[in-house]
Amino acid sequence: MDNFSIYKKTLCFSWRKIAFDFAMLLLVAGFCIGGFLITNRTMSDGLLGLLIGLLAGCVIAGILSHFFAYVFKAAQIAMMTRGITEGELPENVYAEGKKAVKERFLTVVAFYAVTNVIKGIFDQLGRAVTSIGKAIGGDTGQGIGSAISSAIQILVGYLCDCCLGWVFYRKEQGTVRATLEGGVLFFKHGKTLLKNVGRIFGIGLLSLVVIGGAFFGITYLIFSFFPGAFAQLGQNIVNAGVHFEWDLPAWISNQTYLMLAVAGIIGVVLWSFVHSNFIRPFILTGVLRNYLVSGMNDIPSEESFGMLDGKSPKFAKLHAKLSSEEG
Repeated sequence: MDNFSIYKKTLCFSWRKIAFDFAMLLLVAGFCIGGFLITNRTMSDGLLGLLIGLLAGCVIAGILSHFFAYVFKAAQIAMMTRGITEGELPENVYAEGKKAVKERFLTVVAFYAVTNVIKGIFDQLGRAVTSIGKAIGGDTGQGIGSAISSAIQILVGYLCDCCLGWVFYRKEQGTVRATLEGGVLFFKHGKTLLKNVGRIFGIGLLSLVVIGGAFFGITYLIFSFFPGAFAQLGQNIVNAGVHFEWDLPAWISNQTYLMLAVAGIIGVVLWSFVHSNFIRPFILTGVLRNYLVSGMNDIPSEESFGMLDGKSPKFAKLHAKLSSEEG
């Protein structure tokens, strides 16, 4: 299967995930509006209620996302991996994806334990590149290493997903060994994987301008019908600033500028939903293929684990755990 075919077949997860994201956004918005209206009428301080509602909504949405949303992303990666490595996908992709996640990670705790270790390994490897550059070439080498490290940090999110794909691919191995293999793959084939940076930057920027700009324009147009609400909100913010002695910019009290600022924030949030659920998976399919193919042609051995023990404490700790379990 080519990348676009895999992407289309796994869009079922994207649609469900974005529906979940918008449900969480509406939940947070509902808490904010409810808090604003209640405190504005009872205490004449709608801003306080808005902040309380925002905090409560974010906490509840975060809890729900932690226990439910991860399945969509993990299952999509599992099916992308299957499409790349086996060249075909089952008829019911959604059901098979959920099944793969349940089989590989028996609990939510097990899933997040592995993903946290993966992110920690890649973060540490990125920092290690800077140190290596400095040791080789002094300040010049450090600059080069820092530039490479910055590129790596952009890729960290994608690499974590790729490593998770490798964990699904190596289903005959334990999650610990598969995770260690994923870290080694990046270190051995990092130069190849870094070629994806241009595509990630380019497509990401284009989607921000087009999609984010459209959401910003639509949101501002809607806000323009309710200038009084923003005038009241601005006044509440100014009053709070005086009370708490905050140094607020003058434009806060201007309803037009406030509408632009809020519309901009909402535009970026909505863009992130669309980008993470539809654009990012499209990019990930190509990055994941490069990652998996490099590993399938050169599966890391036990001996290769030692090359990263001194570069990533998290890797070394996980390697020691594996040795004690298998020893």
